[in-house]
Amino acid sequence: MKFRAALHFGFDNTVTAGIVSAKARDTGEFLPFIQTDVAINPGNSGGPLLNMKGEVVGINSQIYSQSGGFMGISFAIPIDEAMRVADQLRASGKVVRGRIGVAIGPVSKEVAEAIGLSKAQGALVSNVESGGPAEKAGIEGGDVITRFDGKLIERSTDLPRLVGATRPGSKSSIQVFRRGAYKDLTVTVTELKEAPTRGGPEVGESRGSSSFGLSLSDLTESQRKELKLRGGVRVDAADGPAARAGLREGDLILSVDNAEVSSARQLQNLLGKLEKAKVISMVVRRGEATSIVLLRPGR
Repeated sequence: MKFRAALHFGFDNTVTAGIVSAKARDTGEFLPFIQTDVAINPGNSGGPLLNMKGEVVGINSQIYSQSGGFMGISFAIPIDEAMRVADQLRASGKVVRGRIGVAIGPVSKEVAEAIGLSKAQGALVSNVESGGPAEKAGIEGGDVITRFDGKLIERSTDLPRLVGATRPGSKSSIQVFRRGAYKDLTVTVTELKEAPTRGGPEVGESRGSSSFGLSLSDLTESQRKELKLRGGVRVDAADGPAARAGLREGDLILSVDNAEVSSARQLQNLLGKLEKAKVISMVVRRGEATSIVLLRPGR
């Protein structure tokens, strides 16, 4: 690959050469950057990245540096992404991105094994915006989104890029892995805006106990309605294995090993049958965030 740009040091028509070391590099942004070792320094951002045929394949964007100078890692915006942005700017004067109203995280190998997912891939839903497109589509906290518009979600960072590139108002297919099975849904993508946040209400009531170090209580019907939950139980106290797994007072346990939880008694019965299990997976809601917690008995 060759890179051509004018430097701010007073030189024109500068050409440097290098190789592509990675594609679709994740830097925490919507764009899947091309990573190269082409020398890029302050002042030449915005120049074209060329292939050996002289075709523009990217636009120089940024470097990774601790000193402000080139350190051997450069990033370029893929030309297809740059042209998509340019087309939107010409048409409407602004860049519009899609959203579905979820907060997500990666799926570790350990979590994938515990929930029965064949491979550590997809995007784990930790929060679903109230009244947002995802909630209307039936997506729940603890779901693993595995496909969007038929495209496989290898890493959690793939999802924001695919959704962001989707025109607002479009109806898109979405596949989730939930409690040991795949489920196909349809979501209507909306325009990206600031996602609203809100605090979770207090919950509580009748007590129970467990050999895993859990003290539990049922949720009332009004509490479930307010939290928009079908079931779940509240953690009143966590000790021993439960505390070591990260559970704490106020957490809501929604399912255990892919089985939905509706009462403290039911959860105790489930745990009693799983005493000898190696690792137990729990879908847990804390405030507005939902995660998968792995409980290891006797550790």
